[in-house]
Amino acid sequence: MMPEVHNGMNPNLELPEEEILKQRIDKLMRLRGEEGYDPFRNDRWDRKQTLEEINRVYGSLEADCHAEGVEVVTAGRLMTIRRHGKASFATMEDETSRIQLYFQLDATGEKAYNFFRKWVDTGDILGVVGTPFRTRRGELTLQVKNYTLLSKALRPLPEKWHGLKDTEIRYRQRYVDLIANPEVRETFRKRAIIVKTFREVLERHGTMEVETPILSPLAGGANARPFITFHNALGVNLYLRIATELYLKRLIVGMLGRVYEIGKNFRNEGIDIMHNPEFTAMEVYWAYANYQDMMDLTEEILVACADALGSRKVTYQGTEISFEPPFKRATMVDLVKEYCGVDIEAVQSDEEARRIGKARGLEITGKETRFGILTELFENFVEEKLIQPTFVLGHPVEVSPLAKRNYDSPDYTNRFELFVYGKEVANAFSELNDPLDQRERFTEQLRKKTEGDEEAHVFDEDFVQALEYGLPPTGGLGIGIDRVTMFLTDSRSIRDVILFPTMKPKS
Repeated sequence: MMPEVHNGMNPNLELPEEEILKQRIDKLMRLRGEEGYDPFRNDRWDRKQTLEEINRVYGSLEADCHAEGVEVVTAGRLMTIRRHGKASFATMEDETSRIQLYFQLDATGEKAYNFFRKWVDTGDILGVVGTPFRTRRGELTLQVKNYTLLSKALRPLPEKWHGLKDTEIRYRQRYVDLIANPEVRETFRKRAIIVKTFREVLERHGTMEVETPILSPLAGGANARPFITFHNALGVNLYLRIATELYLKRLIVGMLGRVYEIGKNFRNEGIDIMHNPEFTAMEVYWAYANYQDMMDLTEEILVACADALGSRKVTYQGTEISFEPPFKRATMVDLVKEYCGVDIEAVQSDEEARRIGKARGLEITGKETRFGILTELFENFVEEKLIQPTFVLGHPVEVSPLAKRNYDSPDYTNRFELFVYGKEVANAFSELNDPLDQRERFTEQLRKKTEGDEEAHVFDEDFVQALEYGLPPTGGLGIGIDRVTMFLTDSRSIRDVILFPTMKPKS
């Protein structure tokens, strides 16, 4: 009976990694000296098939059958090796799949077989020429005819019984995480599909992709603390953008019609499972549209992403979430009434609202308005209960400095936020296009900033000037791509969907 490969621990892993590194460097030097072979000399390998293609094409082979007359040319990394006398097995993986390799002295020749036994280690990259067959035990395998050592791994792979689980190492050394955990590679493939789907939906609607500055003299478009840098030649402070909004709306003034941008934003804030200082967002603006059009677009994008990944029903951290449209829609006032029992419309004064807030455990400074209390009640007692996709409408003007007022209820704006699993995923509104109103709101934000609110919006005089040239009725939307990816891939932390998340430097 032909011996089968299984995952097993590399006995060298009982040694410290640096000792293994030292041994493998010594082995590399001996390989160059004794064999005259440099494994890093190859600058190309003509791979004809990926492992996924081989598995798909030859997966129907029956047990103990060879694909006679077939020769495949592939390549990948050796994840395990099990050596015997005149035959050895290995598991090879590439970016698409894995397959078992069978090295036999009679098939490769004595010289090549002994080279494999003496010089090849787990982690090494091999180019392989072989014939597919299925073993008696039913595993699709490549019988190796010849091979080339394309690259030598000097550091050992993570211990294969358990894979790489240490999140500190996984995030700092994502390349090791991707090698050790195929499911991580799959997460980032899904992320790429999600981003592609965003673009496909937007471009179906005639939306042009643009790029706006990452460095700016002002950090506007959101209420957040920016990162500050200094430009030596100009002698001025510049800010990493916290949002793309104000530049994109300038483009609508400039008559580009429908524009979007997918890119990085930066906020000098805390790090937790939902926040990374550097994150990816999509913002889109359509002339002659409003926030209701943006709701329809948001729903269309998320449903398309779920479809692209295979199902509108996903499980996130043990909870089933349905992206089947239509999503629930409710006002902030109604949700606070439902979950807190507080009808802010029946509250007669700011003082009464503060008493209600204090009775429910909010920290009260004495400056809060009843609309500020409404927002705090929502954030503290409602958000976490919005598990299924829910559009929250009717945000107060005082927390929406860039949104158009609702003319039937002028204390509120034509705005929504989408919540999933208690977390904000999207934010959108009918854009404020009245330059006089915008100037007043920026002035109020400036007052808050002078009183110590570091996240209050800056006063952007050039943006007001742009509005004075005339911004048509416009709908705008921002969606956090990292969070969408988290929910659609069942990833607990935002760091699981960012290839290289921000980490505290090692001490």
